[in-house]
Amino acid sequence: GRPVTVSDVQQLVRRKDEIEAQIKACYELLEGQKGVGMHEPLVDAEGFPRADIDLYQVRTARHNIICLQNDHKALMKQVEEALHKLHAREKEKHAKDEAEALAEAMSQNQSLPQAFARVSAVTPGSPASVSGLQVDDEIVEFGSVNANNFQNLQNIATVVQHSEGRPLSVTVIRGGRRVHVGLTPKRWAGKGLLGCNIIPLQR
Repeated sequence: GRPVTVSDVQQLVRRKDEIEAQIKACYELLEGQKGVGMHEPLVDAEGFPRADIDLYQVRTARHNIICLQNDHKALMKQVEEALHKLHAREKEKHAKDEAEALAEAMSQNQSLPQAFARVSAVTPGSPASVSGLQVDDEIVEFGSVNANNFQNLQNIATVVQHSEGRPLSVTVIRGGRRVHVGLTPKRWAGKGLLGCNIIPLQR
C-alpha cells in the first residue's frame, strides 16, 4: 500500500482515544448498576437473575468492553507498526539524502584538480595573509607549478623569486571547493617574500 504518513498515525491515535473513552463509558455504566464489574455474578443466591440491576444493559456493556478491548489491542498494534514504518521511512529518507550528498561530494571531488602541497602556516600581515591564503589550503596551482610538474618545494621557490612584485595566480582547494588567490611575492617586515609555510603533500 501507500507509505504511512504522520496523519495516518494521528488518525489511529484519535481512534484509540475514542475506544478508550467508550470503554470508560461502559465501565461507568457497570458501576452505575450497583457496582457490577466484569465478573460479578448476574444471578442471586437462588440462581435467579438479579432483579436489582438491568441485566440487558450489564450484559451489553460487558460484551462491548470485551469487543472494545480487543479493538484497542489491535489498534495499539497498528499504531506501533505505523510508527515503526514511519521511523523506518525517515531513516531511509535520511540515508537517501546522505547518499545523494555523498554522491554530489564525490562528483565534485572528481572534478577538483590534484593538490600537490598544503599551506601549514600563514604569518599575519604577510603578502600571503594579505592575498587571503589560509592554513590548510591545498595548492593545486602556484603560478606555472601544478601537480604534473611539481617535484619539490624548490619549484615554488623559483617561481616566487622570478615573480617578485608581480601577481601570481594561485589556485587552492578550500573546504572541498576551488578558490583562486592573487598572490604578489614581495619584501615585507618578515622573512621571505610570502610569509607562509608550504609543505608538499605525500602521495
